[in-house]
Amino acid sequence: MTQPQWRLSLSVKVFLNIIKLYKIEMKSVLRINLKCVVNIGFLLFLTLFGKAQVPAYLSEYKQQYNKNPREANLTWFKEAKFGMFIHYGLYSLVGKGEWIQLLDTIPLDEYGKLQHRFTAESFDAERIVLLAKNAGMRYITFTTKHHDGFCLFDTKQTEFNSMRSPAKRDLVAELAAACRKHGLGLFLYYSYAADWKHPYFYPPEAGWKSARPAYRDRPEAYLYREPADFRHYIEYVHNQLTELLTQYPDIAGIWLDPIMGYYSKPDLFPIAETYALIRRLSPHALISFKQGANGEEDFVAPERGATAKVGEQLAAAKLAAERNRDKPVEICNTMQRPVPGTPGGATWGYNKALDGNHLTAADIKRLRRDAEQAGANLLLNIGPLPDGAVHPEDAEALSSLKQ
Repeated sequence: MTQPQWRLSLSVKVFLNIIKLYKIEMKSVLRINLKCVVNIGFLLFLTLFGKAQVPAYLSEYKQQYNKNPREANLTWFKEAKFGMFIHYGLYSLVGKGEWIQLLDTIPLDEYGKLQHRFTAESFDAERIVLLAKNAGMRYITFTTKHHDGFCLFDTKQTEFNSMRSPAKRDLVAELAAACRKHGLGLFLYYSYAADWKHPYFYPPEAGWKSARPAYRDRPEAYLYREPADFRHYIEYVHNQLTELLTQYPDIAGIWLDPIMGYYSKPDLFPIAETYALIRRLSPHALISFKQGANGEEDFVAPERGATAKVGEQLAAAKLAAERNRDKPVEICNTMQRPVPGTPGGATWGYNKALDGNHLTAADIKRLRRDAEQAGANLLLNIGPLPDGAVHPEDAEALSSLKQ
């Protein structure tokens, strides 16, 4: 087979696989999100007629990228060392951390009303990216969808998203544009193994107490009855990942969470299928899923330490740990100081009770030294205020690190 024939064959296969993922007929293709169609067409054009443009953050790795995009991305990641994590969503309006819906057992309808108050009026992607860049950070990881199911991007899979809020904004698109402009990589955090909104996510009695809030009476919106029902959720996830990977094609990677949701019911998650989808749609993109799900991740990302023992008694965790033993490590930590009694020992979304109790520039420098001594990257989290502004304490500390 000649090279042009090979490219044409690959293009057709990619396009048909995408259509298959959406479970649609050819005549329905135009009803897909228009952005996805345009970007898919662009990717097919590049496959047929030339090499894809090197993402801005990889401009210094162009030669390696043209030979092996993912290896170039991995080389960049290992040299990047320092990144910014951002937890922002409806929970920010409550000001008690990102797990508040579960911890306070907030009813679905009541929590859903927060969407009508979400303005993000002070969320400034340009300012955030420059704050990160001037502090020496080379990438940003942003919560596209956290466990509450609220999405901060333009998605056709649910109306529970920022485009359908008073904000009427695609915050992922804004960050992607600002990162591209200033040469930073952008990882997309996606809550893969927890969704307290989706009707077909598995319930706590299936094996993980944090799978859903412990409502006294099961909400009518929760429709999961048997393991086969979970496939509806997986189709939803794969459709959203397809949107993310086609609407923002030059991202650095996908950052999946929470690992305990996976370890508790690994048989429900077609992890190999999910990873194959990501590899197919974005060959250069890196994949991370905390300590690891099946060992095919590009790097591991334990919370607040270079080694993490969560779930290590489980077979899935043991397998991933063995296969990921020599992979790059990213330690994530947060600007808000630890809070006893909270999941993971800290809150990542804005917590008003911690005003005046954030890390200082000296604290950040110590964390960086610790990460470097462990041979790891440091991913340092900020939790923007309800309106999307960077917390003044975080802005001051990070500005003090100006390169």
